Amino acid sequence: MHGADVRLRAVVGLAQAMSGAQTRIEAVQAAALRSREALGADFAAISVWERETGRLRVLVNDGLLAPGEEELPEDESYAVADYPEIALFLEQRGLGAPWTVDGLPRAWVQTADGGGADANGPACRERAASLRRRGRGCCLVAPIVLRGRAWGELYLARGVGDPVFTQDDAEFATVLAAQTSAGLAQSEELEEVRRLAFTDPLTGLANRRAVDARLDAALSEHREHGTVVSLVVCDVNGLKRVNDELGHEVGDRLLERFANQLSLCGAMLPGSVAGRLGGDEFCLVAEGAPADEVVRVAEELCAQALTLDQGDGVACGVASTGDPIGPVTTADRLFRLADAAQYRAKAGQASRPVVAGRGELPDPTVQLAENGEGPRPPGRRGERRRFRGARHSADPGVLIAAVTAAIDEARRRDTLGRLEVVAETTARMLDAVSWWISYVPPGSLQMRTSHYGVRRMTRGPGNVRAQVQRAVNEAPDAVFDLRSYPLTAEAVRGRAFTMRAGVPGNDPAEEAVLLVGGYRAVLAAGGSNAAGGWLVELFADESTLSYAALGPSLRALIAIALSGPASPP
Repeated sequence: MHGADVRLRAVVGLAQAMSGAQTRIEAVQAAALRSREALGADFAAISVWERETGRLRVLVNDGLLAPGEEELPEDESYAVADYPEIALFLEQRGLGAPWTVDGLPRAWVQTADGGGADANGPACRERAASLRRRGRGCCLVAPIVLRGRAWGELYLARGVGDPVFTQDDAEFATVLAAQTSAGLAQSEELEEVRRLAFTDPLTGLANRRAVDARLDAALSEHREHGTVVSLVVCDVNGLKRVNDELGHEVGDRLLERFANQLSLCGAMLPGSVAGRLGGDEFCLVAEGAPADEVVRVAEELCAQALTLDQGDGVACGVASTGDPIGPVTTADRLFRLADAAQYRAKAGQASRPVVAGRGELPDPTVQLAENGEGPRPPGRRGERRRFRGARHSADPGVLIAAVTAAIDEARRRDTLGRLEVVAETTARMLDAVSWWISYVPPGSLQMRTSHYGVRRMTRGPGNVRAQVQRAVNEAPDAVFDLRSYPLTAEAVRGRAFTMRAGVPGNDPAEEAVLLVGGYRAVLAAGGSNAAGGWLVELFADESTLSYAALGPSLRALIAIALSGPASPP
């Protein structure tokens, strides 16, 4: 392959490598590696000119590193004034002879003995001394110009005894630097697109997408390491009045000023993220800070909001895993608790934040989050607002905490009553279609349905579904022979199973129960006590949350319910 073809492939390879980079630093790393390989250098570095400091800061080192050099240095920089050729190039903005070749900024060669393969290139004593200190024999420097302005340099070096870079190498390095510039421009454009994708255009804060990503990452740390995660949700009071009376431009300025206050308060919590959820709603995600510190910052935010020229302060709600709000393993649950707290603050026209888990027992904010929509605050028209975050949860931790709390309250009920609490609470948490509780007398293989609850009709054959409901209601002694239902028989003995309709390998008799009822899936678990065997079944349609991993959780909850006084239905 001819030399021209090799170099053309090298340029194409550099362009492709940079185009595949996800960040600017990845693009710079790709440019350094490909340039080093293309010119047979031992070492490559790319530096950026920081105008505010007058220094070249090294972004990446690649290849054979000298002592003290790092691949991604945190603080390696050089005064531009120490390198006359760079200073002159920067002063001329990369334009004009003798510093350009065919419109591109010209590269030059420097050797450790102070000479250069480019007879017209300027000597640089500091550059030569630097080569000697690092055990290198020569270097090649190609300025990088981005959008018509000097941006930095591509630096390549070879070891002592290796061939010195030639004029031809310098010209090729000029081409590589130009391609690096094109790749950097593309990288910056992609970063700008990403910034816009995760930034609220009015306030410059994180948008809902960015908030969700940050909250998910924080809760992952909470699940793994117990890190405290807090969410502050704010609603700017009086925005509608400002928009109606003074215009939307004034309303936008109000939002911008509050966003500034939120950002400043967020700075009191290192690592926090301030975001705008939309409209007049904002939030603050904090990771690692104690709950009391987050509440203190929220109180400061409420006080600062009252100093704004327009508006009527903010309604602020706080939910933190550092407070007694039960297990929090999903962003939905934390959002719902914070939103319920904020809604109580709005409804009560509170000037201080409402904090979930810090009210009288049972905590009204936690109850509001669990039970559904909040009442309409004074002055609000239309329907009651639904809280952000799903009321329903298939998270095992959330499910077990909610059901065990309900069982504790129902301890005085009989066996059937306690199982009914398990079935109804679990069905509500999962948004199930219905539940059935069945009973097997001691020593019997005959199971009869004792009680059921229908939460909504399925999309299945309505007339057949209604017939099944009436049959259960009118003939509670409807009997199922367990010898015909092997999975059910195992469940009654303390096991659990799930089944989705239409899956190959399903037991035909078990699946028939789903098809007749118009259901899509079933979650069943059971156990026994002195009164006999018991089975709880939860039925699903397309809207029900997945049952896939909940068998062990339901089995454990039924065991708790069966541990009390035993009584037949």
